[in-house]
Amino acid sequence: MAQDAGWGGGAYGGAAYGGGPYGPPGWGGWVPPPKPGVIPLAPLKLGDVLGGAFSTMGRYWKQLFGLAAALYGGAALLMAGAVAVAYSAVSGHLDHVISLDYDESASSTDIVPLVVAGGVLALLGIVTMAVVSGLMYAAVPAVLQEAVLGRPAAFAAVWRKAWAHVAPVIGALILTALVATVPVLLVMAAFIGVIISVLTMDSGGAAATAVTLGILGALVTGPLAAWIWIKVCLAPAAVVFEGRGPVAALRRSAELVRGDWWRIFGITLLAALIAGAAGYVIQIPFSVLGLFPGMIGTASLEEDPSPTAVIVAMSGYMVATLLGQLVSQIISTTFPQLVTGLLYVDRRIRTENLGPALAEAAGVPAQGGPMPPPYGGGAPQW
Repeated sequence: MAQDAGWGGGAYGGAAYGGGPYGPPGWGGWVPPPKPGVIPLAPLKLGDVLGGAFSTMGRYWKQLFGLAAALYGGAALLMAGAVAVAYSAVSGHLDHVISLDYDESASSTDIVPLVVAGGVLALLGIVTMAVVSGLMYAAVPAVLQEAVLGRPAAFAAVWRKAWAHVAPVIGALILTALVATVPVLLVMAAFIGVIISVLTMDSGGAAATAVTLGILGALVTGPLAAWIWIKVCLAPAAVVFEGRGPVAALRRSAELVRGDWWRIFGITLLAALIAGAAGYVIQIPFSVLGLFPGMIGTASLEEDPSPTAVIVAMSGYMVATLLGQLVSQIISTTFPQLVTGLLYVDRRIRTENLGPALAEAAGVPAQGGPMPPPYGGGAPQW
């Protein structure tokens, strides 16, 4: 760790937390670690990590939720506009394909425009979500940097820092996503094999072989993918906190996770379950509210409605569902990333004695004592 000089660079001297001046000096002499922000500047327990994540959401909700709402809302509007443009361009071909009888087959003049429009929409969706996810994965650590020190985080400053790191964060996310590609593809192969086997009533042919190989392959590669995933889960935080590139951030994450894999896995899984449960609960009232305009709209449809009439009739339900999914997406993205960022801070406190340097940067006495000495000639770089 000799190259680290702060959040973005070097080892920190001084006694580690839990020893020297930071351990209990005697009966009644223990002083709690300083807590200038959302967490104590000492090795974090589970309650500290979860409490710090909730506190950050409470104190910096404007920055976190405001940016997330702007990004995901803008992405939703962009995709809605793209779908409207695509539908206006190929609506005639779509109506013609839908109106075909069962014994008629669609011509290539109708299929090709529909396939091209679908491909363009899919590509636009992938690029849009990559940029939005990259900005969110960069913005959360940017807010967390200030939250740990108890400093205000201006919305414009968070945006500038997130935009400055979005490219390497997207690179790290893509490299991390590749970890899950193999088991996911094997599961998809098994699922397709099951469908083919059911449709053809073939229990011993190529479809059954694909099912067997897919399931066995997923069982073999799944645990390895989960192990690698946790090893590199701190990479986005390393990009923002230390200014590293995608590959260097992955290596840095693996270095910090070493020796604490199971604990990070458990806390990360718990955070994902909490966010998933909260997102599910949030979507319920939106879905219920959307049922009423949906039922009213579908009741007024004719016997053979056009696709446009169906879309208009279901627009109320779709808008309510979209809003519920938007809010759920904001929670499921923000909370787990706050937990992951705090795990990054915790690992640096434990392995690099980052606590005294953070106390210096926050301008508070370390462990209730005198101000800590400067590290590396001044406060750590943030």
